[in-house]
Amino acid sequence: MERLLVLRLDSIGVIAEAQLNGVPLARSGPTAGAVTVPIHEYTLSGANELQLVIQPPPPGQAGAPAPLLSDGQRGASLRLLLPRIGQLAHPENARTLAQIDWAPVAGEVTEVPATLRQTVDLPIAFPRWRWFDAPVVPEPQALVAQAASYLQGLALGLARGDPEPLVLAARLRFEELAQAYQRNLADDVGRLRVQVLRLHAQAPLQPPMPKADALLLRPLAGGRLLECLTPDGQLPALHSPVAGGGRIAWPVRLAVIEGRFYVIR
Repeated sequence: MERLLVLRLDSIGVIAEAQLNGVPLARSGPTAGAVTVPIHEYTLSGANELQLVIQPPPPGQAGAPAPLLSDGQRGASLRLLLPRIGQLAHPENARTLAQIDWAPVAGEVTEVPATLRQTVDLPIAFPRWRWFDAPVVPEPQALVAQAASYLQGLALGLARGDPEPLVLAARLRFEELAQAYQRNLADDVGRLRVQVLRLHAQAPLQPPMPKADALLLRPLAGGRLLECLTPDGQLPALHSPVAGGGRIAWPVRLAVIEGRFYVIR
C-alpha cells in the first residue's frame, strides 16, 4: 500500500486515549511520547467521529469525575495523518486531515475524564465495513455466559496448538483487513497459523479458559462491537504466557448477528 492513513496520539503529564467512530485505538501515558496506529479498518467514507479522552478510566469502568489542576506542562494532541508516499508517519511528513489539541494554561482546572470531539469528512473511499452495520447490543452483560462459552472453544484450540478454530472464527476480520490494507488474505492467515504453531512448539500455550465471572464485554462503536477483556480490562480475554517470559494476546472484538458471534475485529 502506497499511502497509509494513521492516527497519532501525543501526551505529556496525563493519560490520553484516542477514539475513532467510538472505537478506542490508542492510549498514551503521562511521560512524553507518541503512539501511531493505522486506522483503515475503522474509517468510514464521509463523516468520521474523532474523540480525545483525557485521563480515561480503566476499560469497562465509568470513572468518577475529579478536578485536575494544570501546571501549564500538561497536554495532549490527536492527529489524523496521511503521510506522503515513502515517508514516515510524522506530522512533518504528512497531510494533517484533522487535529484535536488539549493544552490548558497553568492554573486552569479541568474536570476529568474529559472528552474532546471533532467530526471530519474524509475525501477517501473506504468500503462499508461490516461492523458499521452490525446490530447494536443493548445489554452486553446479558451475553457474558454465551460469549465465555464461545471463547472457550477458541482458547481450547490454542491450548492444543491448533490455530484453526481462531482462523475460522476470524474469517471476516481477515477478509476485511486484507481489503483495508491491500494485503494478501492467504499471507495474513498463514502468519497467524505459523505464529501459533511456532509458539506452541517452543512451550505449550496455556490460555486461561474464559469464564462468565471473569470476562468483561466492553461495548464499542455504539454497542455494535463487544471487546472481550479480562475483568480488569487490561488484557484481551485470549492470552497466554510464552517461552522465555512475556505474554501473547489475541484481541477479539465480536459482533452479534441473529444470536451468533462473529470475530469482526
